[in-house]
Amino acid sequence: MDIVELLKSAFLGLVEGITEWLPISSTGHMILVDEFIKLNVTEEFWNMFLVVIQLGAILAVCVLFFRDLIPFGFGKDREERRSTWSLWGKIIVGCLPAAIIGIPLDDFMEEHLYSSTVVAAALIVYGIAFILIENWRAKKLAARLASGRPAPGARPAGAHFAASPAVADATPESDFGSITSLDDLSYKTALGIGCFQVLSLIPGTSRSGSTIIGGLLLGTTRSVAAKFTFFLAIPVMFGASFLKLVKFFLKGGVFDPSGLAILGVGCAVAFIVSLLAIKWLMGFVRRHDFKVFGVYRIVLGVIVLAYFFGIAPALGLA
Repeated sequence: MDIVELLKSAFLGLVEGITEWLPISSTGHMILVDEFIKLNVTEEFWNMFLVVIQLGAILAVCVLFFRDLIPFGFGKDREERRSTWSLWGKIIVGCLPAAIIGIPLDDFMEEHLYSSTVVAAALIVYGIAFILIENWRAKKLAARLASGRPAPGARPAGAHFAASPAVADATPESDFGSITSLDDLSYKTALGIGCFQVLSLIPGTSRSGSTIIGGLLLGTTRSVAAKFTFFLAIPVMFGASFLKLVKFFLKGGVFDPSGLAILGVGCAVAFIVSLLAIKWLMGFVRRHDFKVFGVYRIVLGVIVLAYFFGIAPALGLA
């Protein structure tokens, strides 16, 4: 078993664990990484690996939010169990658009849209969108504060996801919105966020980025948008991984010990890193807006364009 290939897989797991949850596009980063660190595997295995490695990342969500997701146990009363079942209903409703549109178009997307040009354009466009949306929210909050009205659902910076008593006046850095908890999230809004998730079928968009943008535009706080994004990923990623595995096997793919080890290491590292990335993002969105991610996306998009249309051709690499 080649230790170098396992180290490559571990690094790819590191990239996946960080970029899957931050709204910066894991696909965009994987494309860049693949230019410099290539696994010695078949193209079929690589295409499957890119998707199935996400299982490690999604297991981190299941572990971190186990109590939120399980309707039984943990001393939950009848109302809490009802709320958990309702949450799962919203998750399913939110996943319907991506399932209805994404499954039939999966092969088309993979064949025609997995290119550096598409990824770079999506990185830049949605990076600009993050900045514009956050500027709009800041102006909206400033106008409310100037008029003496509190922002809808405003809480002091640093407040927890759960409702907590206000201990200070709202500031422009506060996480505000009319939907301040997952209980406040209606099925209609969940479906709307799910429609935004369809945008992530375009490589480079970022699944978390598209759903967070949707949540912000539909009136959620950053915290609720981020948390619902984590939960929407559970059926989406399990479904996408199952679909890729089925296609891999139908095309004659097999798992030898080396392939299993490569996939296992990647998933394990993605799981561990995702635990840290999700915790960090949860803390970040309570105190900051998403403009920094918008700037990062634009810079990365420019780098992708510069590399694939300037640097790589000049070096004879493309």
